[in-house]
Amino acid sequence: MRVPKSLPVLVLAALALVGLATPASAAVGKYVALGDSYSSGLGAGSYGSSGSCKRSANAYPQLWANSHAPSAFTFAACSGAVTQDVLNGQVASVTADTALVTISIGGNDAGFASVMTDCNLSSDSVCVSRNQTAQNFARTTLPGRLDSVYRAIRDRAPSARVVVLGYPRIYKTSGSCVVGLSETKRAAINQSSDVLATVTSARAAAHGFTFVDARTAFSGHEICASGARWLNSVTWPVEESYHPNTAGQNSGYLTALRSVTG
Repeated sequence: MRVPKSLPVLVLAALALVGLATPASAAVGKYVALGDSYSSGLGAGSYGSSGSCKRSANAYPQLWANSHAPSAFTFAACSGAVTQDVLNGQVASVTADTALVTISIGGNDAGFASVMTDCNLSSDSVCVSRNQTAQNFARTTLPGRLDSVYRAIRDRAPSARVVVLGYPRIYKTSGSCVVGLSETKRAAINQSSDVLATVTSARAAAHGFTFVDARTAFSGHEICASGARWLNSVTWPVEESYHPNTAGQNSGYLTALRSVTG
């Protein structure tokens, strides 16, 4: 059988068309970013017109959307949010066609913002006691609140991939800091991060969600660590203290999110 001279050209053209239709080049579906200041990007600057929600152009949700070009993107995370804020307002952005939801929530419910204030202004014993109170809340009351949020997300988007991002440890204990909070205070604060991670990861798993452990993602880059710092210490504006900076949002959270979403 004689092979037509035009066959190679036809084959190449067909392969090109197949390549254009491969799933790898398909558009990413709708993405909704929920949560509190760790998701809104407080501490990373460039808040635009987001007002008190402090949604940063350098926050991991915006960076992920920039690089993945989802078919739609809703940035609903807001600084200061608690679980009830997600239920009352943010979760309405999640719809049946949502493909990806990310969320960090729970730290404000347990009062860790005031814990950090008290630890800076009070004695070791007061700091330890405040952390113990917050940890007890996280163990006993927070699980039910997280369940309510996670159920609402799943009810609104039965097929969505849901990624729950935790909180990093704030300090590297026995690190390079020679001033600031005592080692006793730093250890108590880190223990609170550990309790939050344990509680949040368990509830996320119970709902079939993916948990991203920020303690691992930020390891070696905490305050007092020898590596480049990815978290603000006490800074101005003071509300940005103890939040990820631009490097933390990019190299910490975004890298960790990409590790589970591609």
